[in-house]
Amino acid sequence: MSDGALSQDEIDALLAGVDPVGPGAGGGAAASPDPGSGGSGDDRMAVQDFLASTVDALSSNLSMMTNPEVSLKNPKVVSTNRDAFLQNLPGMVTVTRINFSSGFPGEHLFLMSEDTAKGIASLMNKEENITLDEMAMSVIGEAVSTMVGTQITSLTGKTGNKSIAAIPPETANIPKAAAALPGGNFLAASYDLNLGDGKSHQLWEIFGAGVSGDIAGALLGGGMGDFNIPPGMQGMGGGGPAGGMAPNMGGSMMGGMMGGGFAGNPGMGGMMQGMGPSNVQSVQYPSLMPQAGPQEQGNIGLIMDVYMEMTVELGRTRKLIKEILSMGEGTIIELDKLAGEPVDILVNHKLIAKGEVVVIDENFGVRVTEIVSPMERMTDIG
Repeated sequence: MSDGALSQDEIDALLAGVDPVGPGAGGGAAASPDPGSGGSGDDRMAVQDFLASTVDALSSNLSMMTNPEVSLKNPKVVSTNRDAFLQNLPGMVTVTRINFSSGFPGEHLFLMSEDTAKGIASLMNKEENITLDEMAMSVIGEAVSTMVGTQITSLTGKTGNKSIAAIPPETANIPKAAAALPGGNFLAASYDLNLGDGKSHQLWEIFGAGVSGDIAGALLGGGMGDFNIPPGMQGMGGGGPAGGMAPNMGGSMMGGMMGGGFAGNPGMGGMMQGMGPSNVQSVQYPSLMPQAGPQEQGNIGLIMDVYMEMTVELGRTRKLIKEILSMGEGTIIELDKLAGEPVDILVNHKLIAKGEVVVIDENFGVRVTEIVSPMERMTDIG
């Protein structure tokens, strides 16, 4: 501020022990949400149309985790910035960060008010007057993770990009000024959320500028996925599959640059010609993974209906015989796993994956978070 005083938002952030101007927090002058800023209107509409196409599936999956009355409606997307967006939020918000890690990597998060977070956690845990403790945060993160899984499935089908993935959700209830929003302008989607309690609820979904641009480009036909190619170069090298470069990118694109220069820049072309001809070829690497032969692939169908024992291992420990014999009701056994660490998933006593424990209705379940690589599994077998 020009007079050197702190705003109320900055004071709230300092009391919460979080720097609102830290990584991913953003900044800039206050402005009203403007659909025309921070990206083309085509990008904003492409993201809004995509969200509208998935809202029924999101409602259905959310209802299965809560009750049939829960629904999401009317996703509306605007381009905004941190200061303008914070004006729409209550003092305390529940934030779930679930960034995309591949496919369209970048910042992605959901925000809701405390009342909305308590409503969702109460429905999922089937208890009233719930407090937003660690268990409630975990439940809300699971609901958001399910929604994002639905979005990823739809995005994969629409863009052909099969590498889309997201990090495990991280949920916290914090002052709005402490929320680490993307820097600069970003896309914010608002949903009308019905929890069946007669109250009006809103859910916000935030896409960082890089994520929204990549998603919109893929939905509109660009489909470059993980590659950040300048718009003027996206047409070079022929039309490739969504989510990757064209197969002849190295030959036609580089050949055109070296031989004829950049389109629309004769001076650049002359400079490149002066460097002499170049023979550019892509490097071919041998596969390091064992490949099944045709006969092996054909025979695997013979064992598809064979049952195998699957075990989820919470942890292990070693005890003396006298300690085991002295055990009784109420004895606490300390395991070698830390709280929050992934549990091991074994098939026929061989580790194949890791996951986190969830509750489905009244039963325990495990959500797979990591698949052990074939090389690790072969080492374990050996």
